Amino acid sequence: MSFTWQNAFSKLPHLRWTSPTEVEGLRRIDSLEKLKDYLDWVHIKLCLLKPFFEVEDYPLVDPRSLLPSFEPELFEYKELPGYLMVAFDRQLNPFDEIFQYDRLYNIMAPGAETSESCPLENTVIDQNLQILRSRLPKKVQEGFLSRFSGKDICYLENYPPLLEFLLEMDRAHVISRDPYGEYHLSGVYGSLPADLDTEIKRFGLRIGKFATGDNERYERNRLFVYQFLMELYGFSIVSERRTAAALFSRRLFRMGERFMVRVQGQSDRTITTLYSHPQAKSYPRVEKVALVRIEEDQKEAIAELEKGGFFVDRKRRAVILRAVYRQHRFNPKNVRQDRALSITRQEVIHPLTGEIRTDINILKDSYNMILRLNDIVRGEYVGAVTYKRQEVVFNTETHEKRLKFLSTWLTKHQRRIIGYSEEFYTKVIKVLDSYLLTPDNFETFNTMHDLYQEVWSRFSYIQQARKVKILEDLADRRSKGGQSLNYLEQLTSINDILADLKFEIVNYFDELVQGVLAIGERVLNDRYLQRTYVEVPEDSLSKYGKDIRRQYRRLVSQIDEFSAIRKARQDRSETFVMQAVL
Repeated sequence: MSFTWQNAFSKLPHLRWTSPTEVEGLRRIDSLEKLKDYLDWVHIKLCLLKPFFEVEDYPLVDPRSLLPSFEPELFEYKELPGYLMVAFDRQLNPFDEIFQYDRLYNIMAPGAETSESCPLENTVIDQNLQILRSRLPKKVQEGFLSRFSGKDICYLENYPPLLEFLLEMDRAHVISRDPYGEYHLSGVYGSLPADLDTEIKRFGLRIGKFATGDNERYERNRLFVYQFLMELYGFSIVSERRTAAALFSRRLFRMGERFMVRVQGQSDRTITTLYSHPQAKSYPRVEKVALVRIEEDQKEAIAELEKGGFFVDRKRRAVILRAVYRQHRFNPKNVRQDRALSITRQEVIHPLTGEIRTDINILKDSYNMILRLNDIVRGEYVGAVTYKRQEVVFNTETHEKRLKFLSTWLTKHQRRIIGYSEEFYTKVIKVLDSYLLTPDNFETFNTMHDLYQEVWSRFSYIQQARKVKILEDLADRRSKGGQSLNYLEQLTSINDILADLKFEIVNYFDELVQGVLAIGERVLNDRYLQRTYVEVPEDSLSKYGKDIRRQYRRLVSQIDEFSAIRKARQDRSETFVMQAVL
């Protein structure tokens, strides 16, 4: 029997969709973790699998879209579901809450005996129905009332069929505990505050990218701060619904709440969950779930998934994939300072049993990345990318499209290329050189000079950043392989890299040069090094000590050269600015 959305998770032991014992099963949802599990199955089934089978040519998610840094999706699929939900691990106190919502009354709640909520059960049920009906589009109001007349929409057992109508709202629905500790639908039409301007400026000041009253610095770094802040919560610069989810979860986390915020966009086709977790100390945990297409050349993964029955659709190679992320604090001394998020775990979910496989590598496949790069430079890649957040480029049949794909590919995978192994990096260079340095292409590249230089600039940044990354390790007296180094090995290696780097900064990147200067000063200011080998008389040193002093002086000279290069660049920039003003 072929798989359909109706039998999704039908073999999950604790989840029965139509059984008379369903109510008792839901009563056992006594923690936020169990509530999350239950809502995972509901939302995957009704908001991912159901549309997949009902919408013609459902747009499966490219696995690359789940890799940070995230790219904005320019297409919005109106026929696909989108929603915003927030769940609290406590009762709600309407006046004390920090957001607006329409309250739904629980029949068993003490407040049900007040004048606002009649103690008669049917009256309370009708009141809740009218509250939700008033927030629905007129075209679905009649169907909603006929389907739920006489039913208490607050109970979780009514949540799956009710979701069809909650998806018609563009605002949040709310789940919380009742006075007896059970979870219920406690509100609809929630408006989650997102003070974006304040959050961006406060965050930018905290990480040192902004300074009070410095407009030029603000304008120069605003987009970086905005992007970094949003990526900490699993998004690129996106729509208002997902922005509200990110910033509201940020606020709840700072308040010490136990919560879960979930959002699904009609453009990214991905369920993103932000929630409090015991191991998440600085930011809420981020998870994403999507229906993705496995690349055809991942033969071993396809064989394993087919053997285990993990495919939702074998012909389209569609599987349910969940990615779990970890946030990184901003570190201005790290060459990969834009690294806000990384994947800690990927899970393929069985569509019938809910079984999870974590041993199949779908997202972090460096071999697959090289294959994609090969396809791009050969003009054989079929797909689409968003170039510079404003243009969707399809396929790679022309040199212009290939260069735009390369620019986007290098930007997205910049952090990975900087941090991956030398073997992987060598393969990247080989593929890029075979295309960018082929004489047959030079005449064509001359007609698109700016685009060609843009690709080279991105590649040059990566080349230089890899060297700075090695310098960061050497500053801690560690080799690329992690082995400890003595002072002579450390200084000699640093000097050799700086000697090469001087000739590469024809393509100048100020943040990298700042990183070089900071690393150099850190090494030169090592007190043990100064006290033992620099400040003592030279005739008291052994041959080893004299070699260290010689390398130390060489490092001083090279750092001075980099400092002079930076000053010359800054002076030239100031001159250009003055000429432009005049």
